[in-house]
Amino acid sequence: MTSMSRARAARRIAAGAAYGGGGIGLAGAATVGLLVAQAQLARRRVGNGMSPHVPNADGLYGAAYTVPGQPALRLTMLGDSTAAGQGVHRAGQTPGALLASGVAAIAERPVGLSTVAVPGACSDDLDRQVSRTLADPSRVPDICVIMIGANDVTHRMPATRSVRHLSAAVRRLRTAGAEVVVGTCPDLGTIEPVQQPLRWLARRASRQLAAAQTIGAVEQGGRTVSLGDLLGPEFAANPRELFGPDSYHPSVEGYATAAMAVLPTVCAALGLWPAEEERPDASRREGFLPVARAAAEAASEAGTEVAAAMPSGPRGPWALLKRRKRRRVHATEPAPATPSPSRQP
Repeated sequence: MTSMSRARAARRIAAGAAYGGGGIGLAGAATVGLLVAQAQLARRRVGNGMSPHVPNADGLYGAAYTVPGQPALRLTMLGDSTAAGQGVHRAGQTPGALLASGVAAIAERPVGLSTVAVPGACSDDLDRQVSRTLADPSRVPDICVIMIGANDVTHRMPATRSVRHLSAAVRRLRTAGAEVVVGTCPDLGTIEPVQQPLRWLARRASRQLAAAQTIGAVEQGGRTVSLGDLLGPEFAANPRELFGPDSYHPSVEGYATAAMAVLPTVCAALGLWPAEEERPDASRREGFLPVARAAAEAASEAGTEVAAAMPSGPRGPWALLKRRKRRRVHATEPAPATPSPSRQP
């Protein structure tokens, strides 16, 4: 599918989400016996995504930066097993802990992490998660990171419904005063147990959903980062290295790679990135685009950020597409470059 056709499909899905229309399922009319059988086989091989052990990473990171009278920054993780960190065994290996450590080091301020993400969650659980996040008006997070969408595809939730729930979540969080970064739906076409033609359909559906999520989130004042690398080409090339033991959830290095893709955008949303980094760099093919086109390009290239720009243009709202510089994380390196942040339950 070309970038323009993906942009049109994403716009249709986002418009359907806004006006209550229908949606495009994972397989549509092609969901016949072969696909159903393959889906059931793949589900048995990768499990149901409900491992009993998810490390509790909540706490204070970067306590060494504490200054009397200066409150810690607040980071909340919302979404599914990817946001919770299912598949790793230590709290410090979860994406929330990696992001909190990285932000603390860059801001030179402690960061309090809370996690309301639930393994197995679909986008319709975001309303409950946002309510938990905003339960105490005096403790609204400075930044919320949402990672959601994979279960929407595997459960064949209509994309319009999925985007509607995500847009509402971003709107509520932004209205409350929190910055929001959405890690969009990863590319599910690279999960090892999934065979053709289901693999192709999963890739198509996840990329369409990622593009539509970008439109919905950006139009509500959030920023998005494409997480294609999470289960995308990089993972396909190194499945034993970047997938966990169940061949579905990321490994320690996989989560580190995803966290390092999101960290620059989180820092930019908090105003921690240098001003020159906020200007588009033509040499990295950055610039202002209609939001649907920016969303389609981001869905095709992992690690790409999309943020709201001019409120309108001849083809509707515009967005800034950025390909922020990030270093490759290797298993032999410490995850974020940070001076041993402390975690206090």
